[in-house]
Amino acid sequence: MATSASDEPHPGVKLGADGAAFTVRAPQAHQVWVCLYDDEDRETARLALPAASDGLFSAFVPGLTAGQCYGLRADGPFEPERGHRFDPAKLLVDPFAVRINRPFAWHPDLARFGVDTAHLVPRAVLEPPLPDRASRPPLFVPGCLVYELPVRAFTILHPAIPLSDRGTLRALAHPAVIEHLRSLHVTAVELMPIAAWIDERHLAPLGLTNAWGYNPVTMLALDPRLAPGGVQDLRFAVDALRDAGIGVLVDVVYNHTGESDADGATLSLRGLGNAAYYRHHRDDPGQLVNDTGCGNTLACDRPEVKELALAAMRFLVSEGGVDGFRFDLAPVLGRDQSGFSRDAVLLEALRADPLLADRVFIAEPWDIGPGGYQLGCFKPPWLEWNDQARDDTRRYWRGDASATGGLATRLAGSSDIFSREGARTTRSINFVAAHDGFPLGDLVAFAHKHNQGNGEDNRDGHGENLSWNNGVEGETSDAAILAAREADARALIATLFVTRGTILLTAGDEFGHSQGGNNNAYAQDNAVTWRDWSALNADRLAFTRAMAAVRANSSLLTRTAFLMSADGSASPDQIAWLKVGAAGPEPVDWSDSNLSTLMMLLGAPGSRLSVLFNRGSTAVAPQLPESQGSRGNWLPITPGFDSAAPVPPRSVAIWREA
Repeated sequence: MATSASDEPHPGVKLGADGAAFTVRAPQAHQVWVCLYDDEDRETARLALPAASDGLFSAFVPGLTAGQCYGLRADGPFEPERGHRFDPAKLLVDPFAVRINRPFAWHPDLARFGVDTAHLVPRAVLEPPLPDRASRPPLFVPGCLVYELPVRAFTILHPAIPLSDRGTLRALAHPAVIEHLRSLHVTAVELMPIAAWIDERHLAPLGLTNAWGYNPVTMLALDPRLAPGGVQDLRFAVDALRDAGIGVLVDVVYNHTGESDADGATLSLRGLGNAAYYRHHRDDPGQLVNDTGCGNTLACDRPEVKELALAAMRFLVSEGGVDGFRFDLAPVLGRDQSGFSRDAVLLEALRADPLLADRVFIAEPWDIGPGGYQLGCFKPPWLEWNDQARDDTRRYWRGDASATGGLATRLAGSSDIFSREGARTTRSINFVAAHDGFPLGDLVAFAHKHNQGNGEDNRDGHGENLSWNNGVEGETSDAAILAAREADARALIATLFVTRGTILLTAGDEFGHSQGGNNNAYAQDNAVTWRDWSALNADRLAFTRAMAAVRANSSLLTRTAFLMSADGSASPDQIAWLKVGAAGPEPVDWSDSNLSTLMMLLGAPGSRLSVLFNRGSTAVAPQLPESQGSRGNWLPITPGFDSAAPVPPRSVAIWREA
């Protein structure tokens, strides 16, 4: 073994023709070892890495080739009261590993000091880099449709996909999957987390497993359950989707890790530098800050964490070929000991990074820490999940009083949130339902959460979902209730597709996926979350596809400029708000708390769209303003809607000026 020749080594492993250079960053460690394993998982060598500088330990090990398995160990102070938790008995996964050989699995010994865990911890695997994909520009346009997709749950029951690929990233390249996405005019899929994760420790005794992946241990290495071939599987899926005109975003979790709280596992960062990688209370360095609700919080203002997060994103771009990222609990990326700043170290580093600066960045703009609600506060061109659009849309269709004004604000692009510093375009990601909470179909079938299957006595999950059941909680055979639920689901879908800004649809909402009233199904890797392709609602799917075509074929619906009051000009970004009166459309009286209709007249005279929202209990005659189009009339473009018929209750109708 020889010391590295590099004057400034960087963490990770560089595989060359004659061996591998290992560099590990372990602040405050006294010693770091690399442990090598053979094909039968036996340790063949334990090599001490000489200390370099800035907490780095680095050496070149000759003779190693691709496929070599390895792990790390580190020794240093075990002083929990100061935040130090070094334990040389713990085998550690290199946080910069690009592949691991098996999934993580919880075991109590992972949290017991002094107990060797070599038999419990996955091995990192040496891999040569793939040809660079970073030169391809992102395949994404603001105002488009993003499709949130849990890889395993989406593909595991798909009858057209070979059994060997079901539940994996490679399944996304199947022609049947791509055709489904194209039928919805999806511009980009947003993959729920694919980095290697571990189950929360309370799940195993309940017979449950993590189904969402928001409990990662590694940031570069993908979970072998989704990517048994490593990042090559991601690239395979990305290439196939891009060939179909569909970009790929990845939901990343850089706010916490699966090592959890003080009673959690030692798997990687905790064993290499707990005090450096995780945020601790300023006045009590032995106590972890829990701004995430997951037991720990990554200290994203520290150089060690910034270095790791940037490396992970660069890896996913250059080797995975992805177009961008959705950041779970994104305010954590902008936190230091003083709180959140939109100019924080990591956020600015993303903007300046030559490999990442042109990627798509989407924030989930809230966490549970002090000042954690930061909707509208990220700098352009960040896009942000807009929970106010979600809630105002739900309130309107639930029938809440005085909800019309809120809906109109969201339809127009949420300028009240995103016009900060004179911005003229919205950065809103509009959604009605997402992985967290009820799926869209359950919004209209359950007034209350039903999370008993999660083993927490229904205490978990949001208590207020702004949902309704149309008369009966849950399953029913009542035809009238089922028809009412179907109408409401379609109204929600149609409203989403005519809302200004980028829109997000969660996989399965287009064909009626239900979780049986579970609004926190993170632990349900079973039929609760698996999309059942044999029992989809074909009529709802056809409606959603038709609405997707309406949106995709109208630039008035995909534009992102804020809508302004109509002035009769040629601006496509003008809007008039009307209600259907006795003698025809008339200006909305916003003081009327019980408005049952709202007409959105969008665009320049002669090329307008008219959208009528009827949340009332009776049909409404299709009274439209005088057309100024070339043919002087309005053409209905709502799926299944006849221009001569009244607009049914609980529905949305759209006309195009012709």
